[in-house]
Amino acid sequence: MATSAGALAAAYAACERDASTHYENFPVASLLLPRRMRPHVAAVYAFARAADDFADEGSRTPAERHALLDGWLRRLHQAAATNEPGAPAFRGEPANAPQIFVALGASIRKHRLPVSLFEDLVSAFGQDVSTVRYATWPELLDYCRRSANPVGRLVLRIAGHEDPALDAASDAVCTALQLTNFWQDLKIDADRGRIYLPAEERAAHGACEEDLLAGRMSREWKAALASATTRTRALFDAGRPVCDGVRGRLRYELRATWLGGMRILDRLERSGFDPIQRRPRLGPADTFWFLSRLATWQS
Repeated sequence: MATSAGALAAAYAACERDASTHYENFPVASLLLPRRMRPHVAAVYAFARAADDFADEGSRTPAERHALLDGWLRRLHQAAATNEPGAPAFRGEPANAPQIFVALGASIRKHRLPVSLFEDLVSAFGQDVSTVRYATWPELLDYCRRSANPVGRLVLRIAGHEDPALDAASDAVCTALQLTNFWQDLKIDADRGRIYLPAEERAAHGACEEDLLAGRMSREWKAALASATTRTRALFDAGRPVCDGVRGRLRYELRATWLGGMRILDRLERSGFDPIQRRPRLGPADTFWFLSRLATWQS
């Protein structure tokens, strides 16, 4: 039986509740998103949030995590092909899994969203299950290409943009945001067994894993993180044109997101590149800062 209009509205509402309860770094940006886009972006977010949790949360075995991700892919392909409700949530899936895919399937069909972008996301989350170190920058950037960049491209498609130049700028911003999250959560990730800062960068500065795992931000670790931050800022700079290349309220959403990422890097730098003692983050107190910067933004 096809999904009714009421069931579809309830499915989107469930996805929006997911988004509102997990949003941390850029609280202002979500309010700036055009209202017509919010349900579709929330459906994308709910899909990605659940898949990320399969890879990261709880005490599941690697085999159990991969099984959940494989099932999520099957649901994705079914949702993209039909407007019928999916099966009830399986063990380990969020209780609202059927609603997530009712909403996501409708968004995929309405906006002709490439299923390959969702497949890339699941691929990256699957990589998180087994890959806990990165040897080189190209390896890490390839991970970001699949774990972060698809989200930006999906937002552009939902907004009606399909432009290679905008895609490239969006990719730069999304990769920069992903890297920023890695640097602010350096010790949190290490405690979970993962170090994203590439070995080649650590080796260039003599940073030892043992120091980080022991909670010591040595001079060498701070130097490595400072170098990584410089690289991340360059990506933000390369991606800035996407903030001015879109229409309407979306440009303010993207500007706020861009500003939020740069503000976290600023706070990381002010901490002396020590996210252990002072994890840089944003909160409600930053709202007026965002508004003032948006008011004086120079295209």
